[in-house]
Amino acid sequence: MILLHLVPQALHREVLCAVRMDKYCGNAQKQLAETLHCASFISARCIVKRQTEPQITVQNLNIKHALRRGVILTNIDSFDLHPIKVTCVTNITLIQYRSNIALNDKRRTTQNLLDKNLAEVNSLSRTIGQLMKEGKKEEAEAARARVAELKESNKALDATMTQAATDMQNVLYTIPNIPYDSVPEGVGAEDNVVEKMGGMETELPKDALPHWELAKKYDLIDFDLGVKITGAGFPVYKGKGAQLQRALINFFLDEARKSGYTEIMPPTVVNAASGYGTGQLPDKEGQMYHCEVDDLYLIPTAEVPVTNIYRDVILEEKQLPIMNCAYTQCFRREAGSYGKDVRGLNRLHEFSKVELVRIDKPEHSKESHQQMLDHVEGLLQKLELPYRILRLCGGDMSFTAALCFDFEVYSEAQKRWLEVSSVSNFDTYQANRLKCRYRSAEKKTELCHTLNGSALALPRIVAALLENNQTPEGIRIPKALVPYCGFEMID
Repeated sequence: MILLHLVPQALHREVLCAVRMDKYCGNAQKQLAETLHCASFISARCIVKRQTEPQITVQNLNIKHALRRGVILTNIDSFDLHPIKVTCVTNITLIQYRSNIALNDKRRTTQNLLDKNLAEVNSLSRTIGQLMKEGKKEEAEAARARVAELKESNKALDATMTQAATDMQNVLYTIPNIPYDSVPEGVGAEDNVVEKMGGMETELPKDALPHWELAKKYDLIDFDLGVKITGAGFPVYKGKGAQLQRALINFFLDEARKSGYTEIMPPTVVNAASGYGTGQLPDKEGQMYHCEVDDLYLIPTAEVPVTNIYRDVILEEKQLPIMNCAYTQCFRREAGSYGKDVRGLNRLHEFSKVELVRIDKPEHSKESHQQMLDHVEGLLQKLELPYRILRLCGGDMSFTAALCFDFEVYSEAQKRWLEVSSVSNFDTYQANRLKCRYRSAEKKTELCHTLNGSALALPRIVAALLENNQTPEGIRIPKALVPYCGFEMID
């Protein structure tokens, strides 16, 4: 099986895809990468053969799963590359394939013509002075006229080439990351795999209330006031509700610092370059708040500004791993959300979150990922909440992730699981877009791996804390939070 992974930064080498292969494909990775142009199939039936190896057939790919798993096998109808023969047999649907190849051909043709014109301009410019010295004024004037004509033509050629390159880049921005082999096959949340369950079982009174009713009963959160001031999804926290928010933020930041993370306080608005760098643009543009006058975006997560600290940066190997944490307000339009799943704190347009961001060497990123998972799990244990850890399937992962685990806490009053964190390894996908690199001990420049995770998002944590800790006397505060809250009970 061959997996294609688009590499926009390789445009200057004409290598528009890198190829990751299994054992059947031998050592042909570099050759194949240099042979192919970029493209993407949503479904294909392909046969891969190697001289002495058994035949492999991949067929009947689910469309959504194929896109997310990266089971995208070839971008041309048929090609031969010793010792591999790949043939698309049937049922091929291309996404922007022919247009992107046409754009690439247009860019290359225009570049060749531009180079030819520039060479002619340089040659004519050198001869004009000599012609004037020889008294050949008419020939010199003709050469000048030709130079002017070529320069005018070159302006149009340069604009054409730039537009073609921009259009190609825009197509490449729409290609998602390729998940690791350890990502389960699947098309949605129902195909995610439960890796682990933990925490304390909760026994609530028979008349247990959901958090939106508890918030009203104890005057903690005013959802209607938020609607008045801004609109739905912008709650107002009051009294002990506000104190609980601040307590959780400080608790999460302190725990991150104890684990070796450096706190960052970044802007909560970013430019488009930052959005493209981490992959929120163009994939999530419809879910982001856009300040059109200034062309700035409200951040959906601190991942965006904190990771972009390292955009266009070459780090030294000894600086890695870089471990940062940040508390910010986050803003998401959540277009299309409705029903009981968005009631109360379940889904907001503005919310508080502490984020972990790590930049690491490829050989260490798996260990970094596990350390981040352990950190988030430790927070949930200290908050005494029932939780589970999910390994997300290909169809449920984000556009940019290569491997992702979700943490969910159980809401006893709502009888449902609530997602509170996603912890992802992006491999080199974001680093490619960011040009985030490091210089090894051998003085070679390599792409970094980027990772991030919520530690934690507050709204659903608050919802679970209120619901799972309600008693006839009031709402009990977990022991770990008491020093931060200054009180043991909400009553």
